[in-house]
Formats: sequence, C-alpha cells, structure tokens
Amino acid sequence: MIIFQAILLGIVQGIAEFLPVSSSGHLAILQNLFHFESDTSLLFDVLLHIGTLIAIFVVFWKDIVKLVIEFFGIISDFIRRFRDPDVIVLSSAYRRFVLLIIVSTIPTAILGYVGKGFVEYASTTLLLPGIGLLINALLLFICDRIGDGRKGIKKISYLNAFEIGMAQGIATMPGISRSGSTIAACLMLGVKKETAVKYSFIMSIPAVIGAAILELKDAGEASLTGLTIVAYIIGMIVAAVVGYFAIRFMINVVRRKRYIFFSIYCLVVGLIAIIAHFLTK
Repeated sequence: MIIFQAILLGIVQGIAEFLPVSSSGHLAILQNLFHFESDTSLLFDVLLHIGTLIAIFVVFWKDIVKLVIEFFGIISDFIRRFRDPDVIVLSSAYRRFVLLIIVSTIPTAILGYVGKGFVEYASTTLLLPGIGLLINALLLFICDRIGDGRKGIKKISYLNAFEIGMAQGIATMPGISRSGSTIAACLMLGVKKETAVKYSFIMSIPAVIGAAILELKDAGEASLTGLTIVAYIIGMIVAAVVGYFAIRFMINVVRRKRYIFFSIYCLVVGLIAIIAHFLTK
C-alpha cells in the first residue's frame, strides 16, 4: 500500500466514522472501485479504527476518565456491599452511564460475532454497501423529522441501552453508519440530542477495542514491509486528526438537526455503488 492510498483511506475513515455516512461502506467502495491492496488490509482497518478511537478520547476525555473511575468504583462498592448492605452501588449518573454502555455492548458483540462472515463478504462487493447506504439514507431521513427528546442519562432505561446496542451491531454491515444508526436510535427513543451524540461516540469505544483484539491475531499473520508500516501509521494519524474535527462538526450537526443533507448524499452514493456493481460485472 502506497502512502497516498493510506492518507486517502485515513481521511475517509476519519470523516465517515463520525459523520453519519458509513466509513466501512466508503472504504469497501473505494477498495472495490480502485482495487487498493487488500492482503494486509485487516491490520490497516484495525489501525484506522484505533486512529478514530484516539479522536474520541481527545474530545470526550473528561467523560471517559470519570467513566473509568466510576467503573472501578462500582466494582469496589459491589464487593463492599457483601459486608455492608447499605452501600449504594449506583450512586451517580456516571455509574449508571457505565452500566448503560455495558448493556449496549452486549448485543453489539453478539451481532458482530454472528455476522462477521457476512460483513467480510459484503466488503468484497459494491452491491451490499450500496444497499446499506440506501438503508442509512432512510434512517437519516426519518431522524431529521424526529422531535427533540427529553431523556438524559438518568432516564435512559436498560432496555433502551440494549436497543441502541442492537443498532450499533446492525451497523457493522458496510453502508450503514454506526454513528448515524446509534444517534438515530437514541433520538427515536426520546434521548436528548447532546446526550445522544455523546452516548453514540463513547459506546463505540468497547466495540472498537473488542473488534481490534479479535482481529489482531489474523492481522499479525500478514507480511509487512517497511514502507507499508510507515503508510499504515500515517493513515492512522490522519484518521485521528480528521476524526477529531469530524466529531466537533457532528456535535454541531446534531444540535441543529440537519440530517437531510447526509441522507441525500447516502442515497446518491448508494445508487452509484449499485449501478457500478452491475456495470462492472
């Protein structure tokens, strides 16, 4: 993989991971249209996602630090509760946030594991990412017409968290945006706009880390050259920098509720991908 390709894919990943247009769908389309090298793409995909993970940590570092502290606080107080039944485990909104993220991660992990083979196959064709983008366009169209919600972290139920996690699991299909589907799910469930975008991005952290761990074994089997390693690292850095600005932009988009433009974009790109599939057969 040449450095130009790594930079281009890093830009695509950084933008599409956080804007509701599907990074996996765009990467699959680019790789199929321009025949980018794919013999070591598994490792590169992992590094790209690590890059966008870095962007999330930079933007939401205060929330993430609190969540980590409260996670260990939950474990500590749960153990103490065996000796003192009066100990309150869920003593703050952030502790509830931790449990909500854990609940959301369960269906994501199940759907991601069960559908892994299908997702890998879908990435080798233009047709399925194109269909996914059409589905994504419909979701965003609906999302643009949903009224403002009232639920903050304290009012999001564990059933809501499970449903949002299912949306994230389904979004592993190329063409369906993870951020778009999870934010749409939050808004459909009556979650506040600001809470929806924060929840969507932070809940992706365990999913990305889990996927990276599972893929690293196979990724390590690929043969790498010095130039390839440099290209991969540059791609990861580009994804992190571009991802940071994409998150900031997306926060403003959610506040102003302007999904219709992304809906139209996904519709157009999806149709192009489907047409290209049949023209190149």
